[in-house]
Amino acid sequence: MAVWDDLVGQDRAARQLTAAARDADAYVTAEAEASGSADLSGSAMTHAWLFTGPPGAGREQAARAFAAALQCVSPDRALGGSPGCGFCEGCHTTMVGTHADVEVVRTDLLTIGVKETRALVRGAQMSPSGGRWQVIVLEDADRLTEGAGNVLLKAVEEPAPRTVWLLCAPSTEDVLPTIRSRCRHLALRTPPVDAVADLLMRRDGIEPEMAAFAARATQGHIGRALRLATDERARARRQAVLKLPTRVDDVGSALRAAQELIDAATEDAKQVAEELDAKETEELRAALGAAEGKRLPRGTAGAMKELEDKQKRRSTRTQRDSLDLALTDLTAFYRDVLARQLGSSVALSHDEAAGSVGQLAATSRPEQTLRRIEAVLECRRVLDRNVAPLLAVEAMAMALRAG
Repeated sequence: MAVWDDLVGQDRAARQLTAAARDADAYVTAEAEASGSADLSGSAMTHAWLFTGPPGAGREQAARAFAAALQCVSPDRALGGSPGCGFCEGCHTTMVGTHADVEVVRTDLLTIGVKETRALVRGAQMSPSGGRWQVIVLEDADRLTEGAGNVLLKAVEEPAPRTVWLLCAPSTEDVLPTIRSRCRHLALRTPPVDAVADLLMRRDGIEPEMAAFAARATQGHIGRALRLATDERARARRQAVLKLPTRVDDVGSALRAAQELIDAATEDAKQVAEELDAKETEELRAALGAAEGKRLPRGTAGAMKELEDKQKRRSTRTQRDSLDLALTDLTAFYRDVLARQLGSSVALSHDEAAGSVGQLAATSRPEQTLRRIEAVLECRRVLDRNVAPLLAVEAMAMALRAG
């Protein structure tokens, strides 16, 4: 299976990346043979890329697939085959995350700071240890602080000869203008719902009915569709969210619904965090030489304190992400209401809430629905500005009641 097979609905991007991987392969081959023709100018390949697209478009998957193609060592290349076979050592180790010359950087925190970025830049100056390229995949380039972006700028502007930066962000506006101007931009689109359902069945073994439900409910978001299809808690949280529009008849009900939405998001985030925190803590204790149930060795308390601080900061982001997911589901609910009010034949995102959708569509006007959608979007915006979650959701609930 080629590394591009999981790029759902991204045929144009796959063709562009394949052409770039071919030119990159020719560049390294020419350099190794000292033919004097190793030159990337005018080719489809460049040393810095920016992958953008809406949530669920597969930005990180596309970047990782491209990284695998750059490291491909399949003998078929000599016979005219394209890099990215998916089976050779270079492709396989990159896709599973063990290739020595491919560093995938993701964060569970709200930002990526200067310290972490400087460490990345130092490592990027080194030549590949065994692979064909030194590849850095920065999955959350939009979370770089301004200082971290300035640190990264010089490395992107003047990279080492065989170093490639692959930056991922929702849009070009989410990275510094000076950085995006030095990257080749690759825009991805939201995958078709049917293609996402097919991927869940083919890659993850999800039953057809569940795959179709998850793909439709998440409107083509691959990661969220997988979680919804495999996590009963995610489905229960979603059901609670879809009940909110019918529970804002008066002020008291609206405020209670807001509190319950916050509680559901907090509990969802807590369950996710507890599993990860326990695993990380146990792994660090083992690495520090602490026997099970025993005290930590002398001098290692600082490392545990640093991990605890990181987990607390990550908890904030996890709760925000969980709440944002709930608001996304709420937006899709009102989108269904608006579609019914305008007589559209588009399929509902939430078939199981068809009764509530029909009732609200019949008892309200399209302009009210549009104001409610705007209220949800405004709630998402103010949460990004660090407004207290309960206050933001209460304001939204009151706006939903007013219509």
